[in-house]
Amino acid sequence: MAKTPYKPPTQSLLGQTFDTLFLLALVMAALFIPLYLGLAGGGKTTLELKDTTWAGMGQNATMQAQWEKLGFTAGPKTDENATSAAELISSRFDYSFEPVELAITALVVIGYFFIVFHWSKKEYRDVIDERFNNK
Repeated sequence: MAKTPYKPPTQSLLGQTFDTLFLLALVMAALFIPLYLGLAGGGKTTLELKDTTWAGMGQNATMQAQWEKLGFTAGPKTDENATSAAELISSRFDYSFEPVELAITALVVIGYFFIVFHWSKKEYRDVIDERFNNK
């Protein structure tokens, strides 16, 4: 008895649009919820600069010229129009992380891919059987 060829399920345009928007919303939520809950984004640290001259901030002549092209000045703000480069140079992102949290994240990602491959194993086998076992 001949096996009927595999016919993948079809989905309407409305269903595809809903799925796409739903997945986009899930991705955006996964990216922004940790930020809103304070679980990510360690924030910034500010260095205390004793000398706010270009040399005191560790800037060479080339760096100084580029800062000045962007409209920044050395030293503290002198008036409303002057923008001090010291504020940006002394502000640093905090890239610290916890190894335990990193390990948990890795386990979640690995677990997710394991589940996806495990659940779709039957579908993969059906397609491969249809394509190669009937020859």
